[in-house]
Amino acid sequence: MARNLLVPGIEERLSGFMEVRRRNLREHGLAGDVRLMPTVTVTREFGCEGYPVAERLQTLLEKRSGQPWVVMDRALLARVAADHNLSQQMLQGIGDRNTFLDEILSTFSSRWKSDKDYYRLLCRQIVALAQGGNVILVGRGAALLTQRTPNCFHIRIVAPMGFKVESIRSRMGLESEEARELILERQRQRDDFLKEFLGRDIADPTLYHLLFNNARCDANQIATLTAELVAPSKAAG
Repeated sequence: MARNLLVPGIEERLSGFMEVRRRNLREHGLAGDVRLMPTVTVTREFGCEGYPVAERLQTLLEKRSGQPWVVMDRALLARVAADHNLSQQMLQGIGDRNTFLDEILSTFSSRWKSDKDYYRLLCRQIVALAQGGNVILVGRGAALLTQRTPNCFHIRIVAPMGFKVESIRSRMGLESEEARELILERQRQRDDFLKEFLGRDIADPTLYHLLFNNARCDANQIATLTAELVAPSKAAG
């Protein structure tokens, strides 16, 4: 599995990202009409190809824009975990825990942190990164959090159950029925968590600029079509 876009080099990527923002301000002038750099959010059903799409999209957008782009997925979790002295595994599992038990435990101890407490930390980082541009945000409810951020493009990847079962079965070495049960459980937990916390259904198709069927479009096709939306190629004539 390619890991060059994940945890290593978080600080370097963010530093380069901030330098691009400063350069644009200098070139356009603080008082002028500074064009916001675009941001892409990638939302996918459990079992679809979110990370492969983000990797290919980053390459395409860097080539078209001539500027560095960053993919924030596990790297975002690592940054927030480091800043707040938290376990990255705890942030990785947001939305996967039993929310009823989570809330019950929080009533017994003021020191108990629920998934909602941890998610608030991520929300601030997600919105700040989205506003800066030149970033691809994978999952974490970013599409909901940035609906009113004008420089954001939102895509969602879905697929029939059979496609997702085969994907999870082959990646995790599960039997087909085990894979199906895992998909249903994880999807329900994550959808319910976001709906309760943010008040909107992440599966609502009206949230997105583009909606892809992963069984009909592979990661390269999805990335290519998304890049054309975000940074259209300059075709002659």
